[in-house]
Amino acid sequence: MEESIPLKSFSMSRRQLLNFLTGAAVAATATAALYPAAKFFFPPAEGTEDGSLLAKDIHGNRIPASQILVEPPGTRALVAGLAGEPTYLTVREDGTLHPWGIVDNCTHLGCTFPWNPNENQFQCPCHGSRYDPEGRVVRGPAPLPLKLVRVTVAEDAIWISPWKETDPRTGQKPWWV
Repeated sequence: MEESIPLKSFSMSRRQLLNFLTGAAVAATATAALYPAAKFFFPPAEGTEDGSLLAKDIHGNRIPASQILVEPPGTRALVAGLAGEPTYLTVREDGTLHPWGIVDNCTHLGCTFPWNPNENQFQCPCHGSRYDPEGRVVRGPAPLPLKLVRVTVAEDAIWISPWKETDPRTGQKPWWV
C-alpha cells in the first residue's frame, strides 16, 4: 500500500499579491530611511583592537610625527587624543617623542588648561591647580596627577593608546584604570 501525500498547488489571489508587493515596498522604504538614522548613533570604529587612535589636530586631520619632531627638544604639542581629549606630547632631547602623553584635563573639576613654558608647569586657571612637567600635582586643589596615555610612533604616524600599566610617576596602579 502506497500512501501518497496530496500536493496542493500554491496560488495567490490578486489581493494577496498586491498586499505582498505593498508590504515589501513599505519595508524597503523604511529600511532605507532608518539605516542612516541608526548609523548616526553608532560612531565608526577608528582605532585598533587595543584602543589605539591616531593623533589628530583640532580639525580631525592626522598629524604626522615628522611635523612635531622638527620642533626643538622640550616642545609640547597639543593634539586630540583618546576620545578627543586634549593631550600634550613632548619632544625629548634625542629628537623622539616621550613614550607617554599627558591628558590636559584637571583632576579637580575637569578643566582644560595651557602649558606655561615660563614657569615650566601646567596651570589650571579655574581654581589654581598646578602640575609639574610630568603631570604630578604641585599645588591643589587637584587631588590626583594628570592622566597618562601611551605614545607610539610608527611609519610617521603617532598612535595614542590607553595607559594601563603602573604609573611611572607614583609607582602605583593608575587612578584612571
